[in-house]
Amino acid sequence: MSYELFIGLRYLKAKRKQTFISVITFISILGITVGVTALIIVLSVMTGFEENLKEKILGINAHVVVTGLGQGMKDYGHVTEEVKKVPGVTGATPFTYDQAMISSSGGVIGAVIRGLDMKTAAEATVLPGKVKEGSLEGLKIPFQDAGANGTNPGIVIGRELAKTIGVEVGDTINVISPMGTMTPAGPVPRMAPFKVTGIFELGMYEYDSSLAFISLENAQRFFRLGDTVTGVEVKIADIYGADKIADDIMTQLKGSYWTRTWVEMNKNLFSALKLEKVAMFIILTLIILVAALNIISTLIMVVMEKGKDIAILKSLGATSRGIMKIFMIEGIIIGVTGTFLGTVFGLLAALNMESIVQFIERIFHFKVLPPSIYYIDKFPSKVEPMVVLAIVVISISISFLATIYPSWQASRFDPVEGLRYE
Repeated sequence: MSYELFIGLRYLKAKRKQTFISVITFISILGITVGVTALIIVLSVMTGFEENLKEKILGINAHVVVTGLGQGMKDYGHVTEEVKKVPGVTGATPFTYDQAMISSSGGVIGAVIRGLDMKTAAEATVLPGKVKEGSLEGLKIPFQDAGANGTNPGIVIGRELAKTIGVEVGDTINVISPMGTMTPAGPVPRMAPFKVTGIFELGMYEYDSSLAFISLENAQRFFRLGDTVTGVEVKIADIYGADKIADDIMTQLKGSYWTRTWVEMNKNLFSALKLEKVAMFIILTLIILVAALNIISTLIMVVMEKGKDIAILKSLGATSRGIMKIFMIEGIIIGVTGTFLGTVFGLLAALNMESIVQFIERIFHFKVLPPSIYYIDKFPSKVEPMVVLAIVVISISISFLATIYPSWQASRFDPVEGLRYE
């Protein structure tokens, strides 16, 4: 063990007359511990929220959407098969997208009606697994303008939409298309009865309150789309490679088509989340900076207290560089200790966030995140190793920088002044 390390460790142990310095040292370690812990917890929770939101959005929306340049896409069967040949594509399904009014005895509300291809829908959407009541089988009932034999085609609606208009599985609702039929008296909205055969819950209010699904064939007939669809939804293996796969799809199709990725369709939302995450990182890093100021003050007081020791060491042959290393070692030990404790506490809290939240809810008898407002079934938290590593590196770096000035001042100490009155 070098004498610099030996002396630096001894200076961390306060004698009876130096208790105040020991308290300041403890506060410095505590400050860094709190800062690192807060950074890991907050960024893990924000990452968890982002992943949870991303999962919900991408659960019902495609990773890549292929549409035609005109009013619709007629050769969607060919497009679907060609898209599936692109490496990285795991599924593709045609869809329609139309707006309509839904009415029942409980009220009238605007909604988005999406047509599903019952043969391939499961390849590109999680809807089959999100149906909480009923099933998608009712969507296979063909559309009849007059409701022949009393059998109406099926429709699956969101839970919030069902609550708003007061319907349950088995009830009949009317779907009204604003693109009506022209009569001598003028345009008349087109209306048809549908039977609610399922209720889904995706976990996002915007979707659960405004989305409804019918079969692709029924959508084409009701909205009079002919043999066209809005586009083809594509599911891919790596969502972060969407841009490349979108380019590959365009190359594969070689026609009048264009693609949009999930990043482009939700750019504003995820950009806001990323900006908020960066802002929180900067704000919480200030806690570590405050702790670094404590390190500076601690080392300055230690230098003032150890003036005679420095003078003796220099008289015995210690170099200015060696003196500087003594106090830098002391400051770095404070920073490393605080960073280590903060990382341990932060990881323990982030990895057990759900249990901690449940404990708090049991103690104080309230819901931290009411499901009716936030639409999540658990408190999300995801630890990213690279983020934790970045926090550790930044914390230790700040601690190191905080030791430079006090250590430099100690190295410039004049031994003659230190020993003059001894």
